[in-house]
Amino acid sequence: MTTKAIPATRPAAPNRFRFTLLVLLGVYPLITGLSYAVGPFTAGWDIWQRTLIVTPIMAPLMVYGLIPFIQTRFRGWLMGR
Repeated sequence: MTTKAIPATRPAAPNRFRFTLLVLLGVYPLITGLSYAVGPFTAGWDIWQRTLIVTPIMAPLMVYGLIPFIQTRFRGWLMGR
């Protein structure tokens, strides 16, 4: 008895342009809000120092919050349906 191998199929990838647009729309208010939040504590600091504070906050918020939200909430639109 011979069995035929079933070819592995890749799941459809989301539309990169749409995903980029949604990330941009999510990142802008997030980074603006963080900038306002740390502003009073970092008055007089150089921009690179403020960025050093904001980036470690921003990265996990994106990875664990913003991007999963976008992927689940807009799955149909990202997949082109």
